[in-house]
Amino acid sequence: MIEKRLRLKKNEERRLKAGHLWIFSNEVDVEATPLKAFEAGELALVEDSRGQAMGTAYVNPDSLISARLLTRNPRVAISQKFFQHRFEQAMKLRDRLYGKPFYRLAHGESDGVPGVVVDRFGDVLAIQTNTAGADKLRPLIVAALESLLEPRAIVVRNESGLRQLEGLGEETAVISGTLDGPVVIEENGARFRIDVMAGQKTGWFYDHRENRAKAAALAQGLRVLDLFAYSGAWGLSAAVSGAESVLCVDASQSALDLAAENARLNDMADRVDYQRADVFDFLKQAREARQHYDLIVLDPPALIKRKKDMKAGLEAYRRLNQCALQILAPGGILVSASCSYHLQRETLHDTLRATARQLDRHLVFIGQGGQGGDHPVHPAIPETDYLKAYFCVSGPSL
Repeated sequence: MIEKRLRLKKNEERRLKAGHLWIFSNEVDVEATPLKAFEAGELALVEDSRGQAMGTAYVNPDSLISARLLTRNPRVAISQKFFQHRFEQAMKLRDRLYGKPFYRLAHGESDGVPGVVVDRFGDVLAIQTNTAGADKLRPLIVAALESLLEPRAIVVRNESGLRQLEGLGEETAVISGTLDGPVVIEENGARFRIDVMAGQKTGWFYDHRENRAKAAALAQGLRVLDLFAYSGAWGLSAAVSGAESVLCVDASQSALDLAAENARLNDMADRVDYQRADVFDFLKQAREARQHYDLIVLDPPALIKRKKDMKAGLEAYRRLNQCALQILAPGGILVSASCSYHLQRETLHDTLRATARQLDRHLVFIGQGGQGGDHPVHPAIPETDYLKAYFCVSGPSL
């Protein structure tokens, strides 16, 4: 039985009733239920201004998002059984979408587990608990995953900037089972060796799976440039699909070493080359050397992490797309992507339009994409819809 209550101010329940799961600190009636009375991660029964129960949430008095709703049924206990049911539902959806156990198993609020991310790499799981509430509930989360899937290992990869906002530290560790090295996954007909312990995020970016498949289908016989290549997900998929050649460019030598290993794993070593370089520097040098590519993938890390980064981030996206278009062969394809939530799809659209006109190019969109089905979008939470990609063809001005 949950004893603590968190009461909302008058009319502040409207967003929750519309489907959202977050409660901001300025929406709480702190005279009736002081936030300072809660410990970070503590469970509470959420009430509207009249005292009517609206569900159960966990609370962090030190965060702008002061509470996140776990269930709208106040009678449901937050237990191992609760999380196991949520994970079972999430897994049913993924198994319907994908034929093999390589996917994001749980995507936070969209799967009813706020603050929790679980990536599945066969019999190895990587989890992130990005809020104080999720962190406090981690023993129940781990127990639920162990009971449901009996994984060989569970790795925690708690290194995200979201944890800093919640007052949490970083942690990387094997917390269940044993892991003796990299694991191999399959995606779009290719195999990839990934480093779950030391790779970026949880070791792999499943969210662009469908976009990589679309790019690979367009790559047959083309010279492909994979910028910000990391471990070669875009480039290797293109090579396996019949690209004439692929060049992977990344600032990290360890990432390129992993990409080279993945090329050998797929018997594509003769089609793929690698260059360690800052992407901006590479693009400048390629333009000066009059190098051209038939298909360019531009998938940078998030360049606008906070609203205050907007101006500098927009300029970085503009420069990257301009430089990429300058070395794109006539009639070539540019895949321009962004994982920055604060860069709206319409803004990227207009950046591409304006850049093409500045270069006096005729640019058309032949497709667009977002995140895969294992990163579902919650219709009431815009923040869950973050990924966008445009497939563009560029040629001489009309």
